[in-house]
Amino acid sequence: MNEERTKEGLQMVWPRSLLDSPPEVHVPIGYTLRTYQPGDEAAFYKLMDLAGFKDWDDEVLRPWFTMILPDGWYFIVDRASNELVATAMAHHRPDASHPFAGSLGWLAGHPNHAGKGLGMAVSAAVVRRLLQAGYRNIYLFTEDWRLAALKIYLTLGWAPLLYMPDMKGRWRTVCEKIGWVFTPDEWPSQQYWVF
Repeated sequence: MNEERTKEGLQMVWPRSLLDSPPEVHVPIGYTLRTYQPGDEAAFYKLMDLAGFKDWDDEVLRPWFTMILPDGWYFIVDRASNELVATAMAHHRPDASHPFAGSLGWLAGHPNHAGKGLGMAVSAAVVRRLLQAGYRNIYLFTEDWRLAALKIYLTLGWAPLLYMPDMKGRWRTVCEKIGWVFTPDEWPSQQYWVF
């Protein structure tokens, strides 16, 4: 495992300025957005494997399944093949650093359907669901190497959380790699709900 994958993960927060502005969900022609249906698990595990998240099975899913909001697990289905090609989850996930919080988790997409806006659609759907559920503290964890996901999050309006000394440098590198303007003075350095 390389050093980059052993670092403390990146975190992002949904800005207070956007709490009353849920993102629009745009599903491309030829695809359908829907929520989880019993029996989706096997296709989900296959999708996760194709997206680079190995070894998903019932045991790995079980703890996450208990955190998913009702109607908060989204899929995009390719109408032509009826295959699941993108996913993301809305979680009830408070912790000491994020009290009363919800999170976006496990964004993944099928590599053969990349670049079509599917990740953007399921991510926007998750944020809308969290806002609909009344969450005012919304966050996500991610990693430096998930460049496509990071660009989706930034495009939607998520703000990097500069919660550790090395975050500014790591986000500078991410921004350079994805062609994003590096604006750390506009990003929070701590969770805005910490008293």
